[in-house]
Amino acid sequence: MTYNILRLPQVKKITGLSRSSIYAMIADGNFPQQVSLGERSVGWLENEIREWIEQRAELRGQTK
Repeated sequence: MTYNILRLPQVKKITGLSRSSIYAMIADGNFPQQVSLGERSVGWLENEIREWIEQRAELRGQTK
């Protein structure tokens, strides 16, 4: 299985979220965790980001 890794600028562009929003949502458990790529480098698995977007789209129109 191949995994595409997205860096923060790509994740921001795809989701429309800011850096601070992404990290706040990770802390709350509402966004996919980043993966370590090295000592000072992280990324996100593209399939997890796409799944998160699909889940958000499915929630449209649903009442809480």
